[in-house]
Amino acid sequence: MLQEFKRTIHLDASPDAVWGAVNDVHRVASWLSIVREVRDVEAPRRYVALLEDRLGPFAMRADLDLTVERADGRRMRVSAGGEDRQVASRIAASIELAVEPHGAGTSLAVTGRYEVTGRVATLGAGAIRRKSDKILQEFCENASKELGGRGPAAQPVESP
Repeated sequence: MLQEFKRTIHLDASPDAVWGAVNDVHRVASWLSIVREVRDVEAPRRYVALLEDRLGPFAMRADLDLTVERADGRRMRVSAGGEDRQVASRIAASIELAVEPHGAGTSLAVTGRYEVTGRVATLGAGAIRRKSDKILQEFCENASKELGGRGPAAQPVESP
């Protein structure tokens, strides 16, 4: 099951402050309750992390390999992949973060795609999409708390 997503949040913090925050892999991981035990492999490019979550009847526990690529400007791509052998499922994700000035603050665009295969995928696209939307919402809320979300715009804006 392959799914794409796109969200933008508006923050009061300066573009430099937001870029500094998203470049700190350990800090960003703390914004996601399903990510545990982030370890440096070849910082600032390679990391490993433990993903733990419950999806329907499945308790997932997967070691993820993370690769971070920084592009010109304030853009980065994070690739993650791992497998939970207990529930015979695999997850792969590619996420792009873009930091842009927005008025007196900053916009943080989060776009990407993920794929879940194996036994967990038998739950269906709807259940997996709901879970992923909840995780993305948690990321946006925690980024907003730390970096000063602005009024109603602090809520993630779903892009078509």
